[in-house]
Amino acid sequence: MNICSTKYLRDSGYSALHPLLFTLIPLAFAEDILENSDIPSYNTAYGYLTRFGIPEAERIRKAEEQMIKNPDSRIAGGSPSAPGQFPYQAGLISDIIGLSGNGVCGGSLLSARSVVTAAHCWFDGINRAWRFTVVLGSVTLFHGGTRIQTTFVRTHPSWFPLLIRNDVAVIDLLQAVQFSDHELTNQQHLSHVTLTVISNEICSIAFPSVLQNSNICTSGRGGASTCRGDSGGPLVAEVAKRPILIGIVSFGITFGCEIGYPAAYARVTSFLDFINGEIVN
Repeated sequence: MNICSTKYLRDSGYSALHPLLFTLIPLAFAEDILENSDIPSYNTAYGYLTRFGIPEAERIRKAEEQMIKNPDSRIAGGSPSAPGQFPYQAGLISDIIGLSGNGVCGGSLLSARSVVTAAHCWFDGINRAWRFTVVLGSVTLFHGGTRIQTTFVRTHPSWFPLLIRNDVAVIDLLQAVQFSDHELTNQQHLSHVTLTVISNEICSIAFPSVLQNSNICTSGRGGASTCRGDSGGPLVAEVAKRPILIGIVSFGITFGCEIGYPAAYARVTSFLDFINGEIVN
């Protein structure tokens, strides 16, 4: 069974399946490094939009513009996504109340009018978005594809940013989209990585105070992981050649996705009642 996560314009190198081991910086030491901040090092969801979402959106925008100017340029690391390989992948560009920059997240198309993402992509405990531009059928985030703007977003009623509980939201699309292998360009700016799911017992060593049964984790061994800007994106298992959404990117370690820490996701099976109740068919 293959486990895969997708991402836009990721710079770090990826490796395939690894043993269920990882190297950890002690959390007590890590938290001390966060100078002038009360946000724990493991909580990348709280304040996400200004801490990660806006800077990552700018990085992706500039990288896309550079690739348009120089089509022969390549992204270091990552595996390029083939046209139509991940037709369920959604890119999200957020407009944020009181801020001029855009945030960036990922999502998964569940029905012709519904996308699931992380709640912190809409409200991160400090900042709140007021509109999403949902990008479908494109391997670039700021150029091409089907682009639908919407303000209809429902976060889980028990979403609690400080403890990263119930980090799930469903987006309503104002127009229905077609499920198909979208026609994509040859400029492969969306990449994917194969990851290893690890037990929550192992993952809790990295995140002892926040990890819940409603989370699922992947190993970060070898620098293979989700990273800044991947929030809300899909963790998919291939079962009988069918993609099954099992996780929604939720949180990781502040100090970078390449240092070997696991990544944590909202476990989709724990939120099926909420998701199914909010899907627009």
